[in-house]
Amino acid sequence: MRNLTIKAGLAGLTLLAAACTEPEAILPGERLNIRAGLQGGEVEVDPENTVRAVSLPGVRANANWPQSPVSPAFRTDNAALSSGSLRPLWSVSIGQGDKRRVRLNTDPIADGGRIYTMDSAHLVTALSTSGQVLWTHDLTPLRDDNSQAQGGGLSSGGGRIYAASGFGTVTALDPATGQEIWTQRVDNTATGAPTFYDGVVYVTSGDSIGWAIEADSGRVRWQISGVGDVNNVAGAPAPAVNDTRVIFSFGDGTLQSAFRQGGLRLWNADVAGTRPGFTIAKIDDITGDPLIDGDTVYVGNYSGRVVAFDVGNGERRWTARDGALNPVWPGGDSVYFVSDRNQLIRLDATDGSRIWAVNLPGYEPSRKPQTRRDSFYAQHGPILANGRLIVAGSDGFLRAFDPTNGALVGTTPIDGGATTRPIVAGGVLYVVSSKGQLHAFR
Repeated sequence: MRNLTIKAGLAGLTLLAAACTEPEAILPGERLNIRAGLQGGEVEVDPENTVRAVSLPGVRANANWPQSPVSPAFRTDNAALSSGSLRPLWSVSIGQGDKRRVRLNTDPIADGGRIYTMDSAHLVTALSTSGQVLWTHDLTPLRDDNSQAQGGGLSSGGGRIYAASGFGTVTALDPATGQEIWTQRVDNTATGAPTFYDGVVYVTSGDSIGWAIEADSGRVRWQISGVGDVNNVAGAPAPAVNDTRVIFSFGDGTLQSAFRQGGLRLWNADVAGTRPGFTIAKIDDITGDPLIDGDTVYVGNYSGRVVAFDVGNGERRWTARDGALNPVWPGGDSVYFVSDRNQLIRLDATDGSRIWAVNLPGYEPSRKPQTRRDSFYAQHGPILANGRLIVAGSDGFLRAFDPTNGALVGTTPIDGGATTRPIVAGGVLYVVSSKGQLHAFR
């Protein structure tokens, strides 16, 4: 029996050896990286930078910057600004800056010869163009503490200032005195900027409800609901408005378009897709506020996508595999934005193809660079002024770039680093620092 077992084993070894000598069968077809399946099937390769001429809008002198530039009626596409190096004019405290639990993230506005700001403690301040404080108004409810909420936004129109707050209110103020005219509660935090258009104030609350509030009385005209999401970035996008419709964006990465007068819903769209290999790609909040330019609305999320939609019907025109941390800025045949990877990027507005990308400062120097990264630098912008793209960084610099090739053409220090997007009015650039100061540059 033992002899039979040995013979069977020897026979098996002989067959195995014979099989090893046979040539391997090579199957035809394309060879794919096995890791691609683990990465959602996407292998991203950044294209080479190219230089392409661009026909920018003409430089235009503007006295006001009354609200977020997402709506075409209130956007100065190429504001007049000094052609030389920016120089500081003045700086003044506007209240509380960034703290551990609350952040100053409300962009300033300019209207009627005044600059309006909101600090991280919900204090609204009006200043003259020479830096003199004219009045202040505290939005904190009487029974609350200013540290219990954060975020908000400002806009102006119809002879009033409109202030949204993290306490869930929208308040109309007299621009000359700061006196409260009316306050409307919106059932949840109002952490983003409101948009005023033709007697109506539009605002998003809780990253899930869009509101239309009558500007003269504070009465709610209509509201529209989306889907909430807890994995969001602080601050809601400002609604974008044109002559006939308003576009809201919500925390789950969806857009809703509605007739601005009556609130009839027209279309919904999703900004879907993530960037493989990045943890932040799990946050699908809209951070590149929807911006209307002609018949196109551009929008970006935090997880690696910028999308162009048809304003009329919501049809998707193209998708780019880069997220946007602020609204894109249209210029000629291109759109510019700061990406989720801290790059300033130029895309072809027709098809979304990348023309160039330049790196911006990303992380603060780490004490243990081999094991971890310290704080992340925030880059705010861009805006287009005097034919230059301007980005304000929390690392302490204003940077100006050439729109044709992305070349850095100028830097200006900001004491404390920027914590808001810059604005331009009357040939002066204004930006708020993390120390709670408004800085003016010419």
